[in-house]
Amino acid sequence: MEHPRPRDDGAGGYSVGQVAGFARTTVRTLHHYDEIKLLSPSGRTPSGYRRYDDADLDRLQQILFYRELGFSLDDIASVLDDRGVGPTEHLRRQQRLLGERITRLQRMAAAVNEALEARTMGIRLTPEEKFELFGEGYQEYEAEAEQRWGESDAWRQSQRRAAELSKEDWVRIKAEGDAIMRRIAEAVGAGVAADSEQAMAIAEDHRQHVCRNFYDCSHAMQRGLAEMYIGDDRFTATYEEVAPGAAVWFHDAVLANADRAESRGGSAG
Repeated sequence: MEHPRPRDDGAGGYSVGQVAGFARTTVRTLHHYDEIKLLSPSGRTPSGYRRYDDADLDRLQQILFYRELGFSLDDIASVLDDRGVGPTEHLRRQQRLLGERITRLQRMAAAVNEALEARTMGIRLTPEEKFELFGEGYQEYEAEAEQRWGESDAWRQSQRRAAELSKEDWVRIKAEGDAIMRRIAEAVGAGVAADSEQAMAIAEDHRQHVCRNFYDCSHAMQRGLAEMYIGDDRFTATYEEVAPGAAVWFHDAVLANADRAESRGGSAG
C-alpha cells in the first residue's frame, strides 16, 4: 500500500478528506475508526477538525492491510496495540500472511482451471468428489465447457470414457497431469528451448495423456488445446503459476512436436 502521500497543507498534518483520498477509503470510515479508538488522529484544529500526522498514516496503512486479509476490526486493534510487537515483526507477519494468501489464491486459480479442463474431458463425479479433487471454483465453468464442445466427437468420446472411470482413476489422472506440469516448470526454469527434444517429449506425453484418458487427441487437436492455453486467460494463468512464460513455452512445444510429426508423415490432422 505504498502510495505517494499528500502534502501537508500547512495547517499541521493532513485533513480527514486528504487522508480518505490518499488511502482510497471514505471520510465516514475514518470517522468510525476514530469513534472505536482504532485510529484517532493525533491532532485537532482550533475548530475541532481532525488532523492526521505521518504516524497516523502508518497506522492506517496497517489497518487497511489487515482488513484486506479479512481481519475483524477488533482483531486488528489487538494486533496493532500489542506493545510486544515492533515494526519489523509486523512486516514479517505481513510477509508471512501475504505468502499464505498468495498460495491460497494460486491453489484456487489452479483448481478452477483444473475443473474447466476436466469438465471438457467429461468428468462424472459427485459434487463432493469434485470438490475434494479439484477444490473451490469448479462449478463456475461446467456449463461453459459443455456449451463449447458438447457437439464434438471428442466430447462424446470423453463422456463415454468418463462414465467408466472411478474416483481412483481420476486421482491417478490428476497426478499424471500434475507430473507433466512439474516437468514443464523444470524445463522452463532450466531454460530448455521449446523446440528441443526434451520439450517435444513433454508435449507428446501430454498428448498421449489425453489420448489414454479422455479422447483420441491428434496433433491437430492438441494444437487447438495449445492455442486455448495462450488464448484463454484462465488457462494461461494456470501455466504462468507453474513458471513465468510456461504458457507460451508449452504452446510452442506442442506446435514444434506437431510440426515434426507432420514432417515425418505422422498424424498432424
